[in-house]
Amino acid sequence: MRRGAGLRVESPDRALGSGCKMGKLDGKVAIVTGAGRGLGRSYAHRLASLGAKVAVTDVDLKSYQAFESEANDMVGESTVAEIESEGGTAIGLTMDVSNREAVDACIKSICELWGRIDILVTNAGGGLGRSSSTRASALDSELLHSVVDTNLYGTIYCCNSVAPMMKEQKSGKIITVSSIAGLNPSRDGGYAHYGVAKAAIAHYTRFLAQDLGSECATVLLGY
Repeated sequence: MRRGAGLRVESPDRALGSGCKMGKLDGKVAIVTGAGRGLGRSYAHRLASLGAKVAVTDVDLKSYQAFESEANDMVGESTVAEIESEGGTAIGLTMDVSNREAVDACIKSICELWGRIDILVTNAGGGLGRSSSTRASALDSELLHSVVDTNLYGTIYCCNSVAPMMKEQKSGKIITVSSIAGLNPSRDGGYAHYGVAKAAIAHYTRFLAQDLGSECATVLLGY
């Protein structure tokens, strides 16, 4: 479903090419943030399976180690190792998306290595804290800043960093990640920091689509 200039709201499978033939993304370069584990890892695998060269970025490339079930699910020492074992091409870069200078340096290194950027998936984010400490009327300041910095600011920094390259190429796809929490509040008003950040990402993506117009396709993933 199209929403505004260049903006589509899609399911993850549709946006990342579920059902597409192998090789659809041959020669393309993709960046996935927060790809050391979870959904980011899945996005990176999917893009690699379609032929893209994938830059796997995360503040900790082995972040899966903190989650027993995810650690047990790994078939390699990292997302990069898994992709390479399947015949794909990937590199791993440590990057804190809440640090603008670190983001710019990382994106620059990818451009220098592979010469282009075709796809950006701004997956890095998530929530912190308990529901009781993140209610709308009594948000812990440290948790608020941390979650907004990673989710919202991280998304904006990454989009701003790749946009010039995509404009120069006159092509590219930026995929931002929102959540049902950005649409509907929790019953007790908890996790407000996360919901607000995800709602802001959704609206930022609309502005981004208006800005980039037909130069780049801008897709919002919803959960």
